[in-house]
Amino acid sequence: MKFPPSSVFLVVMGVAGCGKSSLGAALAAAVGVPLIEGDDHHSAASRDKMSRGIALTDADRAGWLQTLGRLLQAHPNGAVLTCSALKRAYRDHLRAACPGLRFAFLDIARADAGQRVAARADTHFFSTALVDSQFATLESPVGEAGVLRLDALLPIDQLQAQATAWLAQAELAP
Repeated sequence: MKFPPSSVFLVVMGVAGCGKSSLGAALAAAVGVPLIEGDDHHSAASRDKMSRGIALTDADRAGWLQTLGRLLQAHPNGAVLTCSALKRAYRDHLRAACPGLRFAFLDIARADAGQRVAARADTHFFSTALVDSQFATLESPVGEAGVLRLDALLPIDQLQAQATAWLAQAELAP
């Protein structure tokens, strides 16, 4: 299902290990917009902190969120962004940069996230020691306008189909 390019501005969000990158890539391809991989835009200092198991602070994330907001603005025809967006304030910052922004929240249990993060330890900078801090920081977006909750344990093709159908319904709404 293809969308008018200007219609899709979406953040695929959730804690580490929920599948943001995999779903983000699938959705960007399905709707025909660029993918912005949020992890690619962390500062070297933040990446180093996370690799050593030190949780980022709001101050650490501030510049990152500003960068992500600018990247969304640089794609006026739509984009899919992968970003943890753990707190409402972070989501609101992104919404301010990109009015009409929607969020697909990949909901996952702590044990499942921990297993996934451990399985990718050789290929990703994020330390398994930080999974608990991700859950401690998470302010669930369920109930916020423009948010779709998805079960992160479903297959990527099923998640992509659910999110694409949701986006298409949103496009039809007045």
